[in-house]
Amino acid sequence: MKFEDIKKLHQKKFREELGFFLLEGEHLVQELQKASLHDARLRASEIYFTREYSNWASPLTAHVVNSRHMMQISETRSPQGIAAVVPLLAAPAAQPGERAIYLHEIQDPGNLGTILRTLAWFGKFRCLLSPDSVDVHNGKVVRASMGAIFHVPVEIDVPLDALPARFGRIASLDLQGQSIAAPAFRKFDCYIFGNEGRGLPREALAALGAQPFTIAGSGAIESLNVAATVNICQYELNRSS
Repeated sequence: MKFEDIKKLHQKKFREELGFFLLEGEHLVQELQKASLHDARLRASEIYFTREYSNWASPLTAHVVNSRHMMQISETRSPQGIAAVVPLLAAPAAQPGERAIYLHEIQDPGNLGTILRTLAWFGKFRCLLSPDSVDVHNGKVVRASMGAIFHVPVEIDVPLDALPARFGRIASLDLQGQSIAAPAFRKFDCYIFGNEGRGLPREALAALGAQPFTIAGSGAIESLNVAATVNICQYELNRSS
């Protein structure tokens, strides 16, 4: 890829136009290399590093760049000196027994990256993002995912009203509802989580017939962070399985 095009990958519109995204740092490049051994599509990735990494062993195409160019590629203030350009990939078809987490208009890239890490840790879930959600290939999301982006199938721009055609049993996380400790919580195919500030659209949820569940708390604060909510629910689902 031309150097001028790599710099454009900081912006979503160019990621979509060029069909690639950017990741940075040793750990993420290592995760990319490991993932490329199992997914041939990732072998179209290219690595860029400064001379400090000239002995870096990689099965992928690699290029040495100077520090000035690395600064231009990087989205961080202190680049590690190694980055990669990775193709945008469509999520694979759902596997038997796989369930879904649906995120409605999630906005914070750190939250999304953390949720992907949780889903990768526990496995057996894909992530569905509604329209108007943060871009999963945003640099902050990719860094916060710590490589989980290569291990969790992610679908983007999935409308809320498309869920009933795909999932027979849908649950939502709310401030009201049955406790997630209830055995019934384990029995759903898709779990819906709301926007950080606005939560979930109640009329739309009612139309879906989504069953509400809640995480019991002391009531000292108004709500839980969405990433924390997903983490607790994933733990509960796996603890009970």
